[in-house]
Amino acid sequence: MELYTYYRSTSSYRVRIALALKGLAYQSLPVNLLQGEQRGAAYVAVNPQGRVPALRTDGGELLVQSPAIIEYLEEVYPQPALLPATPEVRAKVRGVAAIIGCDIHPLHNVSVLNRLRQAGHDETQVNQWIGHWISQGLAAVEQLIGDHGFCFGDEPGLADVYLIPQLYAAERFNIDLDGFPRILRVAALAAGHPAFAKAHPSRQPDCPAQ
Repeated sequence: MELYTYYRSTSSYRVRIALALKGLAYQSLPVNLLQGEQRGAAYVAVNPQGRVPALRTDGGELLVQSPAIIEYLEEVYPQPALLPATPEVRAKVRGVAAIIGCDIHPLHNVSVLNRLRQAGHDETQVNQWIGHWISQGLAAVEQLIGDHGFCFGDEPGLADVYLIPQLYAAERFNIDLDGFPRILRVAALAAGHPAFAKAHPSRQPDCPAQ
């Protein structure tokens, strides 16, 4: 498989975690978002939306959007499972993932922040915008995840795949996480897990520190 990715993209980070948890090998194909490679003809020919991630499967199919890619991985490579066995708990896990993927992350995406700047908002206002939406969303997540282990049990799953990249973004934007003890517990567990370590932005070939 080939993954079009950017080391600091939280949606790419999700897919990298899912691949690592399932022990799947892939070739990383970095797309430099800061240099605008996602808008170049070569990449738009791959993904017409001009965003990362995109995954080319072993069979040559091109998949876009992290939720669809992760669903594909779960269906084709079901073990280890990212979703629990019962429909009710699966729905709860998907709900947390959706809060992060639909209600938090899109509001601090670089394209949204640039539109705010173009509309005349200064960096203080942009940072207040980021802090508001990340803090509000994580406050909800804090109430919805469990009291021990990862988000929903002893093993990491879909909710953790979404949460850990969002926490990386929160740290980048200097969001105070001290009021979220459950989330911090999950973060500590993930920090010691090899799959999360392998997927971390600092370990990617396109990270400037590499």
